[in-house]
Amino acid sequence: MLKAAATALALGTAMTLAACGQDAELRVDKGWVKLAAVPDRPAAAYFTIHGGDKADHLVDVGTDVAIRTEMHETSQAGGMSHMAKIEGGLDVPARAKIAFEPGGKHVMLFNVNPGIKPGSKVTLTFTFSSGEQIQYDALAYAAGDTAPMHGDKK
Repeated sequence: MLKAAATALALGTAMTLAACGQDAELRVDKGWVKLAAVPDRPAAAYFTIHGGDKADHLVDVGTDVAIRTEMHETSQAGGMSHMAKIEGGLDVPARAKIAFEPGGKHVMLFNVNPGIKPGSKVTLTFTFSSGEQIQYDALAYAAGDTAPMHGDKK
């Protein structure tokens, strides 16, 4: 019995250590798009980027459903909210998790196709300086909808 327990413990430890050494994959999840309340106003995209084994640099987030996209960040100063364009892209450190969420980093989608309605899928294309591109389908939500707690479960 003791020998079986020791073997199980050793096997469990080996599996845990092996999992720690697994390669990290650059990926995106928990994406969603909040549509504008007023026509001709920008929508906003939110998501989480997970850095891979090596640092990279997010150059652009684009979509076919908007004429233009820009990465922005909202900050607080003196009791006021300020939004500024993120110039030059964004560093993604190895194995880092970077959240684009309401009140923080986000991507503005300008002149969104009027055919995009709540429940529509919006394909976002993430371009990195390494040359890697990731396409991610995010679900569109109405302006008054509550932010999803889980993105679109991808």
